[in-house]
Amino acid sequence: LAAELHALNQQRREIEAEMQQQALAVLDRLDLEDQDLPYGLCLHRSEWHEGVIGILASRIKERLHRPVIIFAEGQQGQLKGSARSVSGVHIRDVLEAVASQHTGMIKKFGGHAMAAGLTLLAEDLPGFMQAFDAEVRKHLSADDLSGLYLTDGELAEDQIDLSLADELRRAGPWGQTFQEPLFEGVFSLHDCRTVGEKHLKLRLKCIDGRILDAIAFNTSDADWPAQTRQLRLVYRLEVNSFRNQDTAQMNIVHLQPA
Repeated sequence: LAAELHALNQQRREIEAEMQQQALAVLDRLDLEDQDLPYGLCLHRSEWHEGVIGILASRIKERLHRPVIIFAEGQQGQLKGSARSVSGVHIRDVLEAVASQHTGMIKKFGGHAMAAGLTLLAEDLPGFMQAFDAEVRKHLSADDLSGLYLTDGELAEDQIDLSLADELRRAGPWGQTFQEPLFEGVFSLHDCRTVGEKHLKLRLKCIDGRILDAIAFNTSDADWPAQTRQLRLVYRLEVNSFRNQDTAQMNIVHLQPA
């Protein structure tokens, strides 16, 4: 059973990677600058797999910093969409507004602030794309699409420890209107390696010689120039539980050469 589950997970990853490449190729062919893209972006290809469209929507949203809906083929001429949103846009409320303004366009929908699903007829997709973009523009400005990170500043190196990570964990739960703290800083890279095929495990060296653990999900060491030893990071400080042992870990949400 474990082997079967592993094989299915590998298949899911391969499908997701292929779909992401196709989606980015579609965007490249548009030959548009970021400011010319829709504020609310919809993408669809007939061969995309319904089971992975939510993951793909999250990936494209993170890359383009705007609400994204990915559509896959449904039954009887319908399309099924999976939506992912950004801070400041309650995606279910956006869909409800579109549904009320365009009666019958959306056959059904549901979700919450950051994620939702919907069904519509394939013939209604062009009209929905326009209506969705128009509604999202009521909630976002051009500055909101820049991918700007608002942080709580820098932590001193001796503050990045299990005690503070545990305090932050107990201060939750975090959510749409109560964001988990983000921190920033410049760190020296001690070493890094790829884990889980597509995640980057880093060790960062402090001035006093202490080593800090960090991880960047869905990132590889190709994401910055070779020989880079200083990194500017935006991260969350979390508790990492592994083999019944808790340690502090920096969960990186953005990294770039310092």
